[in-house]
Amino acid sequence: MARKVRVQEIAELDRVEGAPHPRETARLAGQDAALDIVSRALRSGRPPQAWLMCGPPGVGKATMAYRIARYLLAYGATAEGPEDLGVPAHDTVTQQVAAGSHPGLLVLKRGLNDAGKLMTVLGVDEMSRLNSFFGMTSGAGGWRVVIIDTADDMNDNAANALLKLLEEPPKQAMLLLLTHTPGRLLPTIRSRCQRLLLRPLDEAAMQDELALLLPEASPDERAALAQLAGGSLGAALRLGQGDGVTLAKDALRLIDNAAVPDIVALLSLADRLARITDGLNMLGDFMAQALTDRIRARAMAGQTGLYKWVDALERMRRHFGRTDALHLDPRQSLLSTASDLAATSRRAGGI
Repeated sequence: MARKVRVQEIAELDRVEGAPHPRETARLAGQDAALDIVSRALRSGRPPQAWLMCGPPGVGKATMAYRIARYLLAYGATAEGPEDLGVPAHDTVTQQVAAGSHPGLLVLKRGLNDAGKLMTVLGVDEMSRLNSFFGMTSGAGGWRVVIIDTADDMNDNAANALLKLLEEPPKQAMLLLLTHTPGRLLPTIRSRCQRLLLRPLDEAAMQDELALLLPEASPDERAALAQLAGGSLGAALRLGQGDGVTLAKDALRLIDNAAVPDIVALLSLADRLARITDGLNMLGDFMAQALTDRIRARAMAGQTGLYKWVDALERMRRHFGRTDALHLDPRQSLLSTASDLAATSRRAGGI
């Protein structure tokens, strides 16, 4: 018999141990500029139908999305609430959103398959829930909010289903699309959303947040985490867990040596990953972030022809996700990824 998955269980898959889930926290660090843009739009009474919330993983996109949702469900698109879009902790809306039970909020993300493993894509079956959801009314003035976390995970059918909704959006509805790589989305989806950029946190903001979240760590340890995380609070918290720092350094070394991979070192790393809970996923996330940072830095420096590295980044993400979902051999995953990075280095030059 297929395993029945609880909604709460799916929602908890992205929780970082020792930190509140984005739907549970009212604290949004280092994103004052983005928050000001959203606040003016919501409180003007004329918000966009959809926000495309862009930025690296772990910088606060989900936290921002839940903050927007709470405000709309509590106050509607009015100026009745505070400028920082805060909703009191004792408010019913806050409590329902934290519990994942507010009828006016729908969160779409990759679910679990029958074996209890995370699916590799966000498919059309999940997107079909939009139709019944938008047949309901709830919240302040009937507002309904959908968070898609992340839009990068949509397959073609899911993307087309979303596009149809964006072409004929329901009244008093808002879609919040979280994306790490907006260039992957259909141009027609991007053009129908208001872009909102959330930037990596600066050093001062990282230090302040880590002091709150990791009070037992020394200042030197927190400084090291902040440096490795590259402005991503979520990455810093994951780095602070067990083998996180070691795996992050392994990821950087793999990217540094992409042109000439060390096969013996790769096999040794695969053996270590087998002894680390969620080790392969963590390494994959750190490698993807390291490569993303390299691509972004070179693009900002004016380097062209980076599309081959962008393609390699997407293949790497899909490969690590497929390895986890299908219980494939970590050795083969690492070797295949290293081979692909080496081939890309030969075709596109070093990164």
